[in-house]
Order: sequence, then structure tokens, then C-alpha cells
Amino acid sequence: MIELAVANDQETFQRMRDPLAERGVRAQHVPVSERVVALGADAPWSPEEYDVGYVYPGRLMEGGVADAVLEVPWLNDLEAVLTSRNKAEVLARLERADLPVPKSVYVSNDVSEAELADVFNRFDPPVVVKPNSTTRGVGVAKAHDLDSFLGICDYLSLVHDYRATGDRSFLVQEYLPDATDYRVMVLEGEYVGAVERRLPDDAVAAGQWKHNVHRGATATGVDLPEQWRALAESVATELQISFLGVDLLETDDRLVINETNARPTIDEETKYEPDFYDRLAAAIRTRCR
Repeated sequence: MIELAVANDQETFQRMRDPLAERGVRAQHVPVSERVVALGADAPWSPEEYDVGYVYPGRLMEGGVADAVLEVPWLNDLEAVLTSRNKAEVLARLERADLPVPKSVYVSNDVSEAELADVFNRFDPPVVVKPNSTTRGVGVAKAHDLDSFLGICDYLSLVHDYRATGDRSFLVQEYLPDATDYRVMVLEGEYVGAVERRLPDDAVAAGQWKHNVHRGATATGVDLPEQWRALAESVATELQISFLGVDLLETDDRLVINETNARPTIDEETKYEPDFYDRLAAAIRTRCR
């Protein structure tokens, strides 16, 4: 039996535990955040307990401690998590590879108000303002006019004034109204499933527009066209990330890659290809030390 350390939240851990156990992989929850961790001989884990880690922890300081104590290879390592989290880097890499992405401008604070006004004027409003390295839609805002846009940038500048803030950058992007949002999962370069994420109609009527599950959207399993699957696979290949969530936005005339996630939440098994867990278990085995 392969011993797998899982630093993800309980939801993902509980969904994967039984299917992986049936395939010879015993997943054990290793929470690294919001807890007290003794170091040295009193550490809560030891290298002898685990053969491999699932994906590197999302909080990088806590992740560094867990990585040092566990001493395991990861299915997605620190480099994969850092690459995916840097939204601007991902978009730059994908655009260089001629893959479709939204029109975007990267801003590294501090910049002048005149420069920000020039950025806003490159777009047809509204624009989307997005912190470069957050997840789950945190901090993403929509600005319909220049004053609102500059106000959002002011708030970001206040946050960036704190020297502990490692990332002082954000993205300004075109807004794609009425876009349909998909999360596509790619494992070892191959499509393994997809969901459509959609807000309830009453939430949309009330003005909500971010289709994140953590914001109340529902994820429904879908069967995507082969061309869309191939696009998601191209993203994972270009970024060289083993297990990747690729977010696609579809409008009437476009399909673009919006973001990626190297620490994707796992949905119910029915939302993936029938052999998903066979392939996940096989990928985990290849990483064992």
C-alpha cells in the first residue's frame, strides 16, 4: 500500500480517500495550516510515514515546513504551484505559445495614476481587476468607469504598502459578458473531465458575475468537444504541470483560457472520466521515492 500525504482541505481528501484506497493508495490527511506544529523530534509527521505527497501546500511558508519534515516528492511540486499561481506569467506563456487568452495588462505597483488611466483606456469598459496571485475569486472586481477603476487600484496600493506583501501586482483584463465558465482537469497531459460552473439565476439577477464554486456557483459535469479538450491539454503541456485545472471562458464567438490551478479541488467521481482514479493512482505511483 502506497502512503499518500494530502495537504488539501477535507473536502478533496474525503472524496479521494476511498477510490484511491481501492487502487492501493492510502491517502492520509496532513493539515499544515491553522494549527500548531512542533519541530524536530516532536513534529507531527515523519519521512518514514509517507511515500509521496499529493500537491504542495497552498500556503508557501507552511508548505516549506511540511516539505522539510515530510521529505516526499509531490505530484505537483512547489514550482508547479508557483507557476500556476502567477496568473500574469501563465497568460504570457500561453500567449507566446499562440493559445487564446483574454486581453490583459500586468501592473506592478507602484505606478502613477496617469499610467493607470492609460491602462484603462486600452479597454472597452467594464474591465476586470484581478490580484495576480489570489485564488477562489478573492479580490477580483469589475470597474465600469475610470473613477471606479482608480479607486480599486487605490485599495490595492494600500494593501501593497505592507512590506510583508510578497506580490505587489495585479491584472487588468477585458470583461467577457455572459461567458460560460468551465473547469477542465488534465492529468499527465491528458483530459480527465470537466465541469461547468454556473451561478443560480437569482444570483445573476442580483448582479453576481464570478462563477466560483466558493462564491455559490454549482459545478455540473459536462462532456466537452474534442477541440476544447485538446486546448486544455496544450495548456498543461506548455506549463509542464502534471495535474492541472484549466479554466475556460466561452462566449458566442470565442473560447479563451482564463486561469489555471495546480491545486484543484476534486469534485464527485461522476464528473470525471470513468478511469480518472485509475490514472490518478498511476500518476501517484510514478512519483514514489
